[in-house]
Amino acid sequence: MSDQTTNTVPNIDPVLLAKLTGGLGDQATVAKRCSALGHIFSEFLPDVIKAETGLDISVAYIGCEAGLMNDIIADLGENFALVNGSLRNWSPTFVLACCSGVVLTLMEHLLGALPETIKQPVLRPLSVIELDLSVMVFDKLANVLRSGVNASGGFEPLLGAPHNIESRPKHADDHVDEFAAAVKMTMTVGMASSEFVVIVPQKVLLKTDISAPRAKIQATKSDAWSEQLSEQVRRSQVTLDARIKLQSLTLATVSKLAVGDVIPFMDSQDVHVEVSANGKELYVCEFGRSGENYTVRVKDNINSDDELLRHLMN
Repeated sequence: MSDQTTNTVPNIDPVLLAKLTGGLGDQATVAKRCSALGHIFSEFLPDVIKAETGLDISVAYIGCEAGLMNDIIADLGENFALVNGSLRNWSPTFVLACCSGVVLTLMEHLLGALPETIKQPVLRPLSVIELDLSVMVFDKLANVLRSGVNASGGFEPLLGAPHNIESRPKHADDHVDEFAAAVKMTMTVGMASSEFVVIVPQKVLLKTDISAPRAKIQATKSDAWSEQLSEQVRRSQVTLDARIKLQSLTLATVSKLAVGDVIPFMDSQDVHVEVSANGKELYVCEFGRSGENYTVRVKDNINSDDELLRHLMN
């Protein structure tokens, strides 16, 4: 018999491996790069917002955080909305995160509120329509980021759909997390201040030459966001509710209702239906049926298009 020997390759510590392959930098270097990127945002984002909305804002760098990307995202809290992004010739992945207060405050201004009347919003996850509207905010953040990292080729950032952090898709079981750095910023409008975060893989950040753009970032006309706001709302999906009045019954009768009992409609001919969305009455309709489906037919508008849009945007 001969001895058999088994050669095993020891597992390399992931932190050591990341350092050896350029995926993890020392604290001082990472902090310096994050500060430089934060300076780009504080210098140029106010000009972009001012040019497009006429709104004076201040943006300040408040620090950085380093660690595994998923851990950084998990630490943000429940009131953040996220977008996954990529920029060709720079990074195949980065994440933009906005506290809901950033979106709510900007939208309040775009809907006509004066800066001095805008107060700190109550933080909460964004609604479906608010997520649709946040596309404009994330687009501006991505363009400022692009201007400071000087990726070759002049490509535009590609952004996914905004989503609340609670709706973030789970990674596959074999997903290998990477070390990242979070650039933390505050945006102040009037008396309201909220946070946004730019999360970049360290292997990308450590190789990036961060510098201020040579020319001012191009901005569209000051009314562009208002137009985009209305257009985005028009494309948003809205849940409709239909209300039909039933014949009045005494409490004694109601308390004795059982499975199978029938309550007649109030109307005996064309059944009157009120259709609403987000608590706003939209149409007067009549109840009917088409094939196997129950339906309502619109008979009259209750509000104008502009009134409806303003309500839905609120």
